[in-house]
Amino acid sequence: MPSMIEAKNVWKTYGDNVVLEGLDIKVEEGEFITMVGTSGCGKSTFLNMLLGTQQCSKGELLLDGKPIPKEPGPDRGIVFQQYSVFPHMTVLQNVMAAKAFAKKGLTGYLFGQAKRAAKDEASDILNQVGLSHALNKYPHELSGGMKQRLAIAQALLGKPRILLLDEPFGALDPGIRADMHELVLTLWRKHKLTVFMVTHDLKEGFYLGTRLWVFDKLRQDPQAPGAYGASITYDLPVGQVDKATYEEIDDNLRPVVELA
Repeated sequence: MPSMIEAKNVWKTYGDNVVLEGLDIKVEEGEFITMVGTSGCGKSTFLNMLLGTQQCSKGELLLDGKPIPKEPGPDRGIVFQQYSVFPHMTVLQNVMAAKAFAKKGLTGYLFGQAKRAAKDEASDILNQVGLSHALNKYPHELSGGMKQRLAIAQALLGKPRILLLDEPFGALDPGIRADMHELVLTLWRKHKLTVFMVTHDLKEGFYLGTRLWVFDKLRQDPQAPGAYGASITYDLPVGQVDKATYEEIDDNLRPVVELA
């Protein structure tokens, strides 16, 4: 059986600008991958390639042994740092809308039994993310953490196999982030998801999931900063990393500038 996700010598370029180069990885179903690296090193680009909104410039990115479709599908749900909600709809209506848009047809409207089923399904997933008390609230009435719970509910409604998280907790306060960590871990286990999460927080990367990837450039040319792309320089099992390795990665992500 092929691995769920496999990258074979994957490159991503935009004209002369090389963003990613030579990615060779395998991910089995049920893993939780956290991705860290400096801004602009290609983490979100790789996430979008998994989603299907961007494609490889060279190499192969495979899902179950076949090229990832060139468009998003219900098997891949995504949550961004910026909330994607309809301000004129309630929490319940926003989640039901995600179901309606997945419906084939000209209007995307739900009627009769389909509408009742969508309402029950949306209510259930909102209960799982801790928003059962807020079904009739509007987005402007929600805190940041509640809005992110809503976004996760929208992503999970289609019953995806893969959940993609692009810095979902970057704008949240530390206490709320801790609550969201527990929620994501609970949903990962309950729904048997395969998760890829981009974060700028190294501690968060080591706390969540099963593997940590560090994206960085192995080659640099000061005269041509776009000549080389990032690769995965570390692929580490979470919970089995010694302090020296952690500090080395942290120094690479946040270099200390010595004052003269």
